[in-house]
Amino acid sequence: MSPYMREIVCLANSTKKGGRCIAGKDTKTGEWIRPVGDRESAAVLPEEYTYKEGGVCQPLDIVKIPFLRADPRQHQTENHVIAPGYWTKAGELKWRELIAFLDEPKSLWLNVSHTQPGSNDCIPKNQAATLSDSLLLIEPEDFTVHVGVERPGSPYAKRGVRGEFKYRRTYYSLRITDPEIDTIFRRKGDGDYQLKNVYVCISLTEPFDDNRCHKLVAAIFSKQPLG
Repeated sequence: MSPYMREIVCLANSTKKGGRCIAGKDTKTGEWIRPVGDRESAAVLPEEYTYKEGGVCQPLDIVKIPFLRADPRQHQTENHVIAPGYWTKAGELKWRELIAFLDEPKSLWLNVSHTQPGSNDCIPKNQAATLSDSLLLIEPEDFTVHVGVERPGSPYAKRGVRGEFKYRRTYYSLRITDPEIDTIFRRKGDGDYQLKNVYVCISLTEPFDDNRCHKLVAAIFSKQPLG
């Protein structure tokens, strides 16, 4: 198959072991696209999402990306392997324009399992294998950023940043992997920070070592500056 070009609005550039997880929607079709590296981890490296003219792909950028092939991996059907070559920034989406790209699922996939600090934040891999997608852009209810020590008193205790919210009357507590949001709220100190007028990108990971796929807040888009 010959290389092909897709133009997407970037809706996530989140932390991932070995690089970044980038995702967005095709500006013409609205189809989710997750650019992935041609490597086992599928992570995208900094030099791969850097523009020729300088700077890197950021959420809300409209960007043209060359691809080699589709590479669906179980429920992560949106994966496309990037081709060598620079990405091109074609513009920027405004916050108010995000509404045209919103998803309205009945729930955030399956609400069947929890981590110790989370709520409805993971799915056993055998059940995740029955799903056909792994990315959503939603408008949550009562969104709060929680910063604090998770699993206190245990050998695994560490400070974490989570998004707590309701979606269609179901409560979720998901780890935030948006690096800019993580940095902003870690600096603010432990506590709860309620946000209004936000959209969030939710990603369902590949199976982790615990044999579960985890739901993550991959990006937060706020009408008001958060920094």
